[in-house]
Amino acid sequence: MADSRMGGESRTFPVGERPRVVCLCGSVRFLAEFDAASLAETLAGRIVLSVGSHRQRDEDALAHLSGTEREAALERLGELHLRKIDLADEILVINPGGYVGESTRREIAYARQTGKPVRSLESLSTEGIRPAD
Repeated sequence: MADSRMGGESRTFPVGERPRVVCLCGSVRFLAEFDAASLAETLAGRIVLSVGSHRQRDEDALAHLSGTEREAALERLGELHLRKIDLADEILVINPGGYVGESTRREIAYARQTGKPVRSLESLSTEGIRPAD
C-alpha cells in the first residue's frame, strides 16, 4: 500500500529503471508548501510535476489579462494539470489545515477515477469529492 503522507525512503535507481512520478495538487495559496513538498519529493528520489509557478498565484501571474482571457487561461491551466496527473504515478495533495478547494477536489476525483494513488499532507475528507466530469 502506498504511503499516505509526504516523504518516504529515498533511493537510487539502476540504469533503465524510472523513478516514480508524483504530481502535486492543491490550492496555489500554499506556494511555500508546494515548494517544500517539491524539494522533499525530489530528495526522496521522485520526479515532481507541479503548478506553473511556486513564486506567485495563477491569478496574480495572469492579472494583466482581461477577465475573459484570465478565465480562459485558468481553464487551460486546469486541463493541463489533469494531463500532468495522467503522466504521474500518483498525486500528493498539498492541503495545510485540511483545506481542499473545488479545483483540487476535481483533481483528486480524476486521479482516483484513473487509478492513481492519492497521498496528502493532511488527512483527506471524501466529502464533496466526486468523479471528474
